[in-house]
Amino acid sequence: MNPISLDPLIEGYLDYQKSVRRLAPRSIVDMRCTIKRAVTALDQKRPSVPLWKLTLEDYLGWVNQQREVGYSPQSLNKDLSHLRGLLEYAWRSGRSDRNVLDGFSLQDSIRLVVPKFLSIEDARRLVAACPSHTRLQRRDRLVILLLYGCGLRTAELCQLDVADVDLERQEIVIRHGKGDRARRVPVPDAVWTVVLAFLAERKGRRGALIRTEKKQTRFASKDVCDVVHTATLAAGLSPTVTAKTLRHSFATHLMDRGVDLAVIASLMGHRSAQETGVYLHGLPGRRENAVKLLSKKPGGIK
Repeated sequence: MNPISLDPLIEGYLDYQKSVRRLAPRSIVDMRCTIKRAVTALDQKRPSVPLWKLTLEDYLGWVNQQREVGYSPQSLNKDLSHLRGLLEYAWRSGRSDRNVLDGFSLQDSIRLVVPKFLSIEDARRLVAACPSHTRLQRRDRLVILLLYGCGLRTAELCQLDVADVDLERQEIVIRHGKGDRARRVPVPDAVWTVVLAFLAERKGRRGALIRTEKKQTRFASKDVCDVVHTATLAAGLSPTVTAKTLRHSFATHLMDRGVDLAVIASLMGHRSAQETGVYLHGLPGRRENAVKLLSKKPGGIK
């Protein structure tokens, strides 16, 4: 089967996302995959009709078709967002009379999925299950501490270089976070002590901060998964715990201790505090308790 040749306008839209909006390469690939899938399916119903000339009814039929093959409402809303952006681009380029997907979304996707996270006690058990007798054990312990103590993504951890550890400011510099956004993450004192000891053991070697033991190559996602899985089993926790679980635990525990949502968003590398708000759903009564505080402070609700 020959690969689908996308319309020049679509290629122009993707180039705009890459060159002007400077979206991450992974985001561009995701958009391209969505658009290709839509073109393939919709061309069977409306041959030779470009996406920006289709009706809302055409898209509704496509959405129902995608539901039947197992796509979740969350995935479909993401796909619709990609297509909505393309249709907006086509409309502004004068190729269509309107964006038929403008304002359209799936209402059943409003139900938020609460991220999985560890209790503070389980997090302590996990760290305690990571010994530090050998060099390999000390490396794996550092991996766990950076995931939970700093909320790093797996890719961010793998990309860390020795030079990304700011010794003067006690921070780790994330140069290429999600969306290619850079940020600085303060390192807690307990984790910082481990970082300094690890660097001293490395004796000033440059390059990747976390390396494999045998080949001394940069850690990959699979290596991080293996470390987390081994530590999880040693701690007697559920084997479903992942690196992302530790990142979610970092955010949830900060929120539980009253850290401002905007601060957590900055530490996590989110675009906005709204993106971080999902963690509120993991803390029953948190919003209700915040409202109750109004009646306890001077000037509050009487």
